Amino acid sequence: MIQLYFLSVLCNGLCGYILLSGNEGRTVEEQQRFPAVNNPVFHLVLGIVSAVTGVLKLLSPSMDRILILGDLIPAAAGIIAGFLLIFGIYRQDKNLTSESAVMDNSLDNLASGLLRFRKPLGLGLFAAALIHFLFPQALFL
Repeated sequence: MIQLYFLSVLCNGLCGYILLSGNEGRTVEEQQRFPAVNNPVFHLVLGIVSAVTGVLKLLSPSMDRILILGDLIPAAAGIIAGFLLIFGIYRQDKNLTSESAVMDNSLDNLASGLLRFRKPLGLGLFAAALIHFLFPQALFL
């Protein structure tokens, strides 16, 4: 379905940009230039849309090719990006409300490990969006 293809490219590109452009080392002027990068509501909505689009891309392929292979990387990238953006909001909210109550569970450890590599993951998401946009009928994308 072409709508899911468009949403996948758009969400992966935006999520990659958000993960690449963190606030570390930026002035207030640079942070105010693109306010959506700092908006937690935008992160939450984009994370939900990206994760849902990733799951739907696994269920319905964009072209009449082999079902899973052509959409596997963009779908997995969308699911991971959605997870990271949603968990980033949860983690930021948890840090603001109670810093002493730290939950030690496997989901928290997994997301903390992935958030350490947010710049390479953002670059990978951006690359997946660009390659998926340029080569929509690639078999092993």
